[in-house]
Amino acid sequence: MVHVVQGHVDGTGVILSRTPGDGWESVRIGLPAELGRFVAEKGSIAVDGTSLTVTAVGADWFEVGLIPETLRATTLGHKRAGDSVNIETDVLAKYLDRLHPGVTS
Repeated sequence: MVHVVQGHVDGTGVILSRTPGDGWESVRIGLPAELGRFVAEKGSIAVDGTSLTVTAVGADWFEVGLIPETLRATTLGHKRAGDSVNIETDVLAKYLDRLHPGVTS
């Protein structure tokens, strides 16, 4: 999968929960309503500069799955529920919204 992120911060989110899995961890992150339209399941998102795949999405949250290497090598391994994170949404969704206003909402 190609992740199209550029290293910009679109806003901040808050870690809502962390759920351990078998060899990975699911992290749910709340995000500002204005960014929700740019987030899609199986799409890309950057959290604290780490490009990740969205595994689930709601109106004001999304989830990502973190493998042990991501937990070890990034700040996400040390973040806890209630901590803030920087969010960058997929740039293609932003361009689509710019070219066709209302399509992503």
